[in-house]
Amino acid sequence: MGERQVSGSVSGERIALRELAVEGVLLTRWALEAGWSRNSLFRRLAAEEWTRIPGGGWAEPGRAADLPLRQWAGQLTTPGLVASHRSAAVLWRIEVLREEVEFTDPQRSRRKAGARVHWLALPPEETAVVCDLRATTVARTLADLLRRGPREEALVAVDSALGRRTLGGTRRGPLIDGTGVVAAALATTPLPGAARARRWLALADPASGSPAETVARLRMHDADLHPESQAELRTPADRYLRPDFFFRAEGVAVEIEGHAYHGTREAHRRDVTRFNDLATCPEISLVLRFAAEEVFHHAERFVTRVRAALATATSRAAAGPGGWAGGALRESLLGRGSGLGDVVGG
Repeated sequence: MGERQVSGSVSGERIALRELAVEGVLLTRWALEAGWSRNSLFRRLAAEEWTRIPGGGWAEPGRAADLPLRQWAGQLTTPGLVASHRSAAVLWRIEVLREEVEFTDPQRSRRKAGARVHWLALPPEETAVVCDLRATTVARTLADLLRRGPREEALVAVDSALGRRTLGGTRRGPLIDGTGVVAAALATTPLPGAARARRWLALADPASGSPAETVARLRMHDADLHPESQAELRTPADRYLRPDFFFRAEGVAVEIEGHAYHGTREAHRRDVTRFNDLATCPEISLVLRFAAEEVFHHAERFVTRVRAALATATSRAAAGPGGWAGGALRESLLGRGSGLGDVVGG
């Protein structure tokens, strides 16, 4: 994004506000320097429906005051701030559980209304320009998130950077090749929380396919449940499938639905077909499917249901081939009020 040079009014005429703006942002001082009086300026801003940006600046009519625009305005009003933490993650197209305008101030002296400012050491080699904004590098961004926490939010970002993701309809590849660069960033700039961050980093999984999968894996890890991620299975029809999680010894697959709805009838049909095909794999005893909302907001219930399914599958195996039928398995799980939504017995 460009720099702004204000030359003042020409022949007593005030310069139009849109001409004073840079990349959709107008600062009040630019207009005042160009000859606008404060009263005239605010009347015109209201009449033209400019949007006030928290922390300073105005978004031109028709422009949403979204996170990138707010970060741009923040760097215009307070030069020297570097987008970091969640803000930098969004610029790098790393998934986060919540967005927030965050900056790091290497000088450790400035505050910023409408944003969180971290007073941290920041070597020049740990900064970059992304989307025309000064931001921390991917490795430093992830290191900062791990140091600050919470754990689930930090590892959602790390898993996202490790894998291929589709964001806003556009597919991107991995942003880092393994967690070594993040570990190096934690070691390069010693800051509080580094030891805990390294422990959390060891829990990262490049096989995770979504934020909901990352959180589900951590919920199970905390309950001492350790399935395989994205294990490759083959159906009798010679189709290869990868369930989100697979407990091989019990034959239980766990699928986590993302936030987004399938969108089209065809996409929904493909998902139902995949779910049914997964149940036909010879290794599969039981398939569970959970909504992301349950993983995020009902962790205890989610873990309880997984445990119940594992126990049922183990009992079924102990009973032998004739001891359980698919219908009986479904009745055993659902008839006792377990609340399992989508269950398929093999």
